[in-house]
Amino acid sequence: MTEDLFDESSIRASFVAVADRLEELDAPAGLLIVVGGSFMALHGLRDSTHDIDTVNRISASIRAAADEVARARGFEPDWLNDRAAGFAPFGLDEDECELLYEYRRLRVLGPPPDYVFLMKLYAARGGPDHDDMVALWPLCSFASADDAATRFAAAYPHAPSDPHLAEYITEIEGEAAVSD
Repeated sequence: MTEDLFDESSIRASFVAVADRLEELDAPAGLLIVVGGSFMALHGLRDSTHDIDTVNRISASIRAAADEVARARGFEPDWLNDRAAGFAPFGLDEDECELLYEYRRLRVLGPPPDYVFLMKLYAARGGPDHDDMVALWPLCSFASADDAATRFAAAYPHAPSDPHLAEYITEIEGEAAVSD
């Protein structure tokens, strides 16, 4: 198994390999909605990621094709995974997503940057997520840190209330302004 990271071109090549395998299997067409580090890499906001996360559940046909690609290329078995599906923000609409790639049997979408920002804010795993939020902020449509905090509460109504959330987002906004 390899520890190699996925950069933009290897992510794209991996999608092509899955699409080709779906074609060979005469499998039904499938959909991936890419989030996390792979979304960041595909938008030039990060160099690479360890895996490709989707916010939608991966179909059986895509899973079978991805497993074959993993074996052929020496990828970890979960190189393409849907673990992020449980963290999807409320209100994510497929019609609002950007078409990243379209192959005969595979469509790859990316949600609006706002949703990826909110997911990273919800995960809040420190360093990488914080850096990703700083990189994402200029692409987001939030009117202010307060707006982002309000939209976070709507996207994750079950999340505990954090009285310092808007203040933290203001810090992210400030860091993004400095990095411009």
